[in-house]
Amino acid sequence: MTTDDLSAPLGQDRPRKRRIRLPFTVPQLFASVLALFLLTFLGFALFNDNPLGGEPVAKVAYDPSALPGDKTKPKAAAPAAQQQQTATAPTPATQTITIIDGSSGKRQDVMVGGGASTGDPGAEKIEVDTPPAMGGTNPKLLENSRYGMIPIAADGMKPFRAYAGGSDAIRAMAAKTPSIAIVITGLGVGAAKTADAIMKLPPAVTLAFTPYGSDPSKLVERARSQKHEILLQVPMEPFDYPDNDPGPQTLLTTQDAEQNLDRLAWHMSRFQGYVGIANFMGSRFVTTDAALQPIVKDAAKRGLAWLDDGSSPRSIAGVAAEAQAMPFAKADVVIDTVPTPAEIDRSLAKLETLAKERGTSVGVASALPMSVERIGNWARQLESRGIMLVPLTTAMLKPKSS
Repeated sequence: MTTDDLSAPLGQDRPRKRRIRLPFTVPQLFASVLALFLLTFLGFALFNDNPLGGEPVAKVAYDPSALPGDKTKPKAAAPAAQQQQTATAPTPATQTITIIDGSSGKRQDVMVGGGASTGDPGAEKIEVDTPPAMGGTNPKLLENSRYGMIPIAADGMKPFRAYAGGSDAIRAMAAKTPSIAIVITGLGVGAAKTADAIMKLPPAVTLAFTPYGSDPSKLVERARSQKHEILLQVPMEPFDYPDNDPGPQTLLTTQDAEQNLDRLAWHMSRFQGYVGIANFMGSRFVTTDAALQPIVKDAAKRGLAWLDDGSSPRSIAGVAAEAQAMPFAKADVVIDTVPTPAEIDRSLAKLETLAKERGTSVGVASALPMSVERIGNWARQLESRGIMLVPLTTAMLKPKSS
């Protein structure tokens, strides 16, 4: 109880405190603020003179010294050598190709050269850089293309001769001795299996590289340093394309000659120092005269050889190559069609029989670990049976007896 309570008259209540009342409620205050905002926005929209109101605006930086009649101080000129380099540097060419996965239907847009966008945001983009010229190759046997350096015959020299494995002495011995050439295909994509083939197989074994992989030129240089002869495998259309797709830039029977030759140039630029071309798949392409003839003619003009992998019995590659006086060979045996030790050994024995009957035989195999192992073991004992293992070019130059 307080002092005021004791002094207050009996029977009378305490005076109550007066409450302050606002002239408006909280909802009314919120509505007033919102109305004021809308009136302000409406007034700005009506009376503001902006003809581009609501349109997207891009800000562009520019160099005032580049404007005509500008009196500002110009930038220092670039060195003459740099100006010349800038003026003469070619614009990187760009080409886009689409790969369709036969099992999933997934589309891949592969951009070659400049790496321009295809405009399809849902497509997977893969950029392939243009490789530089490799070391250890003859610059006289290279010409520049929009994709990089590609082989050419010049001054009486041909890549087939310049990069051939073996020696004149080996070729002289092979001329009078049964000889076998072995080609390992599909190299360049798997670095580990490629390295195994390079190091575990004797130098007389020819190695065929596909144009794919992150850096095929480095693996090719390593193979050539181990004295292996090199082939370039070019993907060509099979009968079940696109369900069975060899890869980017496949040569197609539905393309005209100019388009296929452009694709061939891309493949040839991936690395250098090869003696010839081998088909990668291509059961339809190598049986289609109109598609195959321009490719064989161009390869022959460049001083290259041609290997038919023997997968298509109806291939006309041999006839086309003969018409161009082009070094040619067709595989007699696919060594690891059945990749078991017994079947591989049986295929190698068949090659020996053919070599003794005809003077020369050619076998192809993939880079499976089993194949590399069996071929390596077989090669070490071949000489003791009176047969030579020779590079493919040696077998091509040696006439077969009937």
